[in-house]
Amino acid sequence: MSDIPLVELEGLVKHFPIRHGRSRGAVVHAVDGVTLAVHEGETLGIVGESGCGKSTLGRCMLRLYEPTAGTIRFRGQDITRLRERQLRPLRREMQMVFQDPYSSLNPRKRVGRIIGDVLRAHGARDRAKIEREVAWLVERVGLSAEHMKRYPRAFSGGQRQRIGVARALALRPKLIVADEPVSALDVSIQAQVVNLLADLQDEFHLTYVLIAHDLGLVRHVSDRIGVMYLGKLVELAAGDDLYSRPIHPYTEALLSAVPIPDPVASAARKQVVLEGDLPSPTEPPSGCRFHTRCPYATDVCRELEPPLVDHGRAHVAACHHPLKVGDAGQERATVAAATAATAAAGQPLDNGRHIATVDQTTFARRLWRMR
Repeated sequence: MSDIPLVELEGLVKHFPIRHGRSRGAVVHAVDGVTLAVHEGETLGIVGESGCGKSTLGRCMLRLYEPTAGTIRFRGQDITRLRERQLRPLRREMQMVFQDPYSSLNPRKRVGRIIGDVLRAHGARDRAKIEREVAWLVERVGLSAEHMKRYPRAFSGGQRQRIGVARALALRPKLIVADEPVSALDVSIQAQVVNLLADLQDEFHLTYVLIAHDLGLVRHVSDRIGVMYLGKLVELAAGDDLYSRPIHPYTEALLSAVPIPDPVASAARKQVVLEGDLPSPTEPPSGCRFHTRCPYATDVCRELEPPLVDHGRAHVAACHHPLKVGDAGQERATVAAATAATAAAGQPLDNGRHIATVDQTTFARRLWRMR
């Protein structure tokens, strides 16, 4: 894994206006200010509940969705506002594997045509060369050349997903965003597809952004893992560090729900059950968005949004009351919140109140007393 960022997101925002129904005029806060970097050669896992903005984040990263605000850089180049013609050459460098392996394939075209169209769209004209390339790709993902003549309906779910992977590989991209690539497959087939992705990463020097619900799967294949909640990135760390030392209460709750094959260890583990439902993304809570379900929430959580704080080993979390960090970690979170508050001095909170301009140390002490 390289230290050079392949993709950088800074303050990425994606809102979807509602134009019909009772909520007409409202806005869905799908992604709300996400900042992260994906390094060349790594696998970054993104996890969270349904509706937290994982898939939207991945599609914005590839400019399949136009961002509402923020910046997207690919290999240092700002691609946030590039027009389609300017973006077209970069499409070769970044591809996507979609969640549903059937609906993402054109049912009226044969497999050979589906994969070959990708090459034709980017200038390939030699029919024989295209057919040889498609045959090689199909065989590389575990199918045979004769499958090129069949329609998608003739394949199983795992085979369709392999076709989707072959299509994504056709242009030899550097980045592949895999949006829950195995969630619709049987468990035995999931392992085959995951192993295929790992082999292809080594062979083609790929960088993956893996979006998934299965935390066990994400841990197995990811170098780093980001946790999202209601459009926000709340924790980001190396895979082993995140699982052994969850800092955000939401991450703790997610990990407590992961099945353990040892019945003794499973019985001894304390499971964190979150109360209440996920708030509406059209009206996200003020302050920390998790405070409505968090067992550790205090007044400061309801009023002030926590910034991402580094708690060592590049393990960052956005929480006013971080877990398993000791008093030093709590103090770092408090001072960071004070810094964020003074930076936003005079700006109204979601509830209409204003943050007064105060000395950072004074504000930090006030936050500490509100714990």
